[in-house]
Amino acid sequence: MTYPTQPHSMSVMVLAAGHGKRMLPLTQDCPKPLLKVATKSLLDHHLEHLEKAGFRHIVVNVAYLGEQIIDHLKQRQSHYQHLGLKITVSDEQTTGALETAGGIVNALPLIESDPFMVINADIWHNTDLASFALRASDALNQSKAYLGLVDNPSHNTAGDFYLTDNGLVSPTDGQKFTFSGIGVYSKAFFAGVPNGAQALAPILRKQIELNAVTAEKLDADWFDIGTPQRLSELEEWLAR
Repeated sequence: MTYPTQPHSMSVMVLAAGHGKRMLPLTQDCPKPLLKVATKSLLDHHLEHLEKAGFRHIVVNVAYLGEQIIDHLKQRQSHYQHLGLKITVSDEQTTGALETAGGIVNALPLIESDPFMVINADIWHNTDLASFALRASDALNQSKAYLGLVDNPSHNTAGDFYLTDNGLVSPTDGQKFTFSGIGVYSKAFFAGVPNGAQALAPILRKQIELNAVTAEKLDADWFDIGTPQRLSELEEWLAR
């Protein structure tokens, strides 16, 4: 995998505010983004992957056990600064977790680019994010969101979205894939979305009906860390 030598101008939001209830008891006293995989937290895997890909401005939202994530970022601040990362926290601890779309809308004033990337903290992947961002930026001349899709895993055999041969996400046509939790959005995608807790899926489906969402199938290894078993499966895969 090759990366650009110059920093990428696109801001990236890492969604790290969720409760992680399916990960209990591991998340009883530890927020899911700080769970370790191969001796490193999921959050640090993301931050270092983004740095290697040339991204420099990262927004991390927090809610459940958010002070632990904030403390973690403070403790590693010199390391991130050495890497050239500027990390901004969008704190939802007072309001409570705002879900995916609500968290993004709340963080929009902190996001410095348009378009911008969003990544779920509870995944592991080795996508070439620099190339993905460039393809997304081109596609967003015609659409408002660009999604990374993957083959349907055993825990989501029905898939999430239909992808047509021309890269359009359709309500009914094409091959059905699973949303990876990696996407690039224009700020216009969230125009008119009110503040408050709300999920992303209904907004995506509305925009899909308007032919405003495009996507690609990622050529990458990808794991959704939704349960302790899946975390163990990732550990085993990385140890091979």
